[in-house]
Amino acid sequence: MEVGRQQRRRGRRGGRRGRRSGSPQGTGEHTQSQRNEKVQCSNHDATHMLVLSPDGKLSEQWATASAACSKTRLVKEIGTQDIVQIACGDQHAMALSRGGELFSWGQNAHGQLGVGSQTSLIPQPQMVERLKGIALAQIAAGGAHSAAVSLSGAVYSWGKNDFGQLGLGDTEDRDCPSYVGALEHWKTMFISCGADHTAVLSKEGLVCTFGAGGAGQLGHNCTRNELMPRVVAELWGARVSQVACSRQHTLVYVPSLDEVYLFGSGEDGQLGDERKPNQLIPLPINSPVDTGKSCQENNISQKAIEVIAGGIQSIVLCKENKNSCLNGIATLKDEDVDAWISNSCSNHWEGIKKNIRLIFSSEACINGSFLEKRDKHFKTSKEVSGVDMSEVQLFYEKISKKPEVFQEVQKEIEKLLPALSSSPISPENFRVYLILPFLLQGEDYSSFHSLRLLAQAIMKLQPEDLQTLECLWSNLETSFFNELVVLYQRVSQKNLSQFVMEFRYQQRNPYNLHPHETEPLQILQLLYQVNSRTGFRVQENKFYVPKVKEIIGLFGICIGETALWKLTKYPCIFAMLDKIVIHNMECSTLSSPSDRDLIEMGREFWVFPVRRQCLLQDIWTHLNRAPTQQFKKFIKVTFLGEPGEDEGGLSQELFSVAARTLCQPSTGPFRRAASGLAWFPSQASSCGDIFFRTGTLCGMALYNGRTAPFPFPRALYKKLLSVAPALEDLAELLPAEGRSLQGILDEECDQILESLDLDFTIMEVEGSRDPVELKKDGANIPVTKDNRKEFVDLYVNYVFNESVRKPFEDFMQGFLRGCPARNWKIFLPVELQIVLQGHTEFDWHLLEKLQEQRGLEIKS
Repeated sequence: MEVGRQQRRRGRRGGRRGRRSGSPQGTGEHTQSQRNEKVQCSNHDATHMLVLSPDGKLSEQWATASAACSKTRLVKEIGTQDIVQIACGDQHAMALSRGGELFSWGQNAHGQLGVGSQTSLIPQPQMVERLKGIALAQIAAGGAHSAAVSLSGAVYSWGKNDFGQLGLGDTEDRDCPSYVGALEHWKTMFISCGADHTAVLSKEGLVCTFGAGGAGQLGHNCTRNELMPRVVAELWGARVSQVACSRQHTLVYVPSLDEVYLFGSGEDGQLGDERKPNQLIPLPINSPVDTGKSCQENNISQKAIEVIAGGIQSIVLCKENKNSCLNGIATLKDEDVDAWISNSCSNHWEGIKKNIRLIFSSEACINGSFLEKRDKHFKTSKEVSGVDMSEVQLFYEKISKKPEVFQEVQKEIEKLLPALSSSPISPENFRVYLILPFLLQGEDYSSFHSLRLLAQAIMKLQPEDLQTLECLWSNLETSFFNELVVLYQRVSQKNLSQFVMEFRYQQRNPYNLHPHETEPLQILQLLYQVNSRTGFRVQENKFYVPKVKEIIGLFGICIGETALWKLTKYPCIFAMLDKIVIHNMECSTLSSPSDRDLIEMGREFWVFPVRRQCLLQDIWTHLNRAPTQQFKKFIKVTFLGEPGEDEGGLSQELFSVAARTLCQPSTGPFRRAASGLAWFPSQASSCGDIFFRTGTLCGMALYNGRTAPFPFPRALYKKLLSVAPALEDLAELLPAEGRSLQGILDEECDQILESLDLDFTIMEVEGSRDPVELKKDGANIPVTKDNRKEFVDLYVNYVFNESVRKPFEDFMQGFLRGCPARNWKIFLPVELQIVLQGHTEFDWHLLEKLQEQRGLEIKS
């Protein structure tokens, strides 16, 4: 029921509503005033109070047992922090600094301080580390629980939770702030905590309550506790502007009706009707004082109403509108930047440096800056950063023209980077990782050093947090993603140039790379993976680090456990020719007769005699008899009864003829699809060792630098490299099925989709009459718009994985046997396909010339 309809229900007795001056007592929230006035807040019973003086000193007052006097102490531990907000619980307190740090102290039996400690009493202020990096807009304290709201409307709660007052769906206490996922995208603007319940107000004026409901303080027309946030339906459409929780009742103010509504306990008359103990839904109070008239009497031209709920009090203040906003943490504003630029050479410089230090020494302040306009940042999630990257770029362009300002910003960022939070609590924490690289675009030492430190901070993140950052990277505009790649490619090039110089002057161990050299490479590799998942928006050559060519030349054919070997962990930095060279280097090293096992065998090459008329039979005989170490040798093929020495041509002929024979449609072990490509037979539970032998042959071809022109689809090379095949791969192998599945994904008409009469089964390609279920009970699960993506994914998975599991496993084992080198995994699937199957446009003679120029030994 809308509030407008409730005006007919007004109580007959007036509540406590009227004019107040100064600071109210008996409220769990603080009042805001000009900086030349005191700011104070107290708990619901006014037994615990914080007072912030105009000179920035914070005092704490406790009422004694007699209640006639109180004891006061100065909170010295916060030091010179500029406090902008304070909040009091029954026996704990919180203070938010302008630099974005939240401090808490007092009783901690339920974890209400949020510091992760089980200590029941912490008398001195401690920083709430878990919220480090969150740009907080408001803090609130309840009886023994606490809450905070970020600038982008995210809600965090901690402490006592026996009634569900944390909104986390359970009744377990929390000693660290937890992200209230149920309020994601709720656009929370304000939060208030009662003794055991909580109320949040959205930007649209909606009210959610949760926690204890025994006195009706949740406003849901019942006395049930709520473990999850629930909208107060009776206030729907009212556009509430203020909400305040007392110990067991709640007040809201609706400006369009100029009414205050209350619900909850009324045993002491706080609901305006002493005969009604509890009120279960919001009803307006009858006020003995008209607020409009009251404001006129006090010469207040623009009316502003503030509602306050005390332990057993309901207070309405009529005051000047200029004091109605919360004081917040420092964030970057356009006018501040313009002032920095115009006054950087004047006597204002010391003040400018102080402001720069305040913002750029704080992870929270940076995360609260550059937010998207028009409320877009309220949609912040693992996919949406909430950052306006064009504003970040504009800020960089402005300050880069003023060296003094730019250097000061860089200096503060450099000091901040080692202290970045490694345990993000919500997606808002990740903004700093998007913003800072674009403020470090210079090519000076300071920019490079800071980018290295940023890479170090990123690599300290947990795997699940790295996934969130990768998701945010994937949603960057292409221009910004490209610039990110350029930045880390440039840092990597700089690092490797330094390595080469030190190596040449024998100042470096050739077997080690320092963390500051590998961490930017790790970032580059992560960016490459994001790029590949999003359709290669940035060209692959943007990831290449040219200096690796020189490093390859430095090591000759010695790869071993050198720095070059370690660089192969980051394949994206190598061009394809470089990868081939590295692969050949490893094979040459493995085939060297200096290997003890090969010395004992007494020969460098594996002489491989075969008869042309019995080619496959002779190949299998050699493979069956060969010990594992034999595969480290390069082969020398001779066709019995034919003249000629193998300089590469004879061995290539062996692999080519064997591939054609094994792919014969009538006699070969592979089935030929409609596309003409070869694939494994489905559900082949027992197929001898033919696929193991074929895999061994393909591995030998790769190891010996030959092609094995099997007409395999790209999916095979993806599987060899542990990359999951996709629908596009199915379309390559089975074009008709690929088109049909794509059509299912693209179909927008529900009726057409239903008319296809599809379920989660698949008919065997070989023509078996019995369908195979793609998931349990798949025959009874129809394909709909909601599950069609799952159907397509399971279909692709069945064709490329489930149906060919045994033959592919045999092939893979054979491949690893035939190619004892391991660096072939640096190839991309398309590159491995080109190397193994051959490519008409690939210039192998150019490759050989490049190898000769590097002084590498070419094995024929």
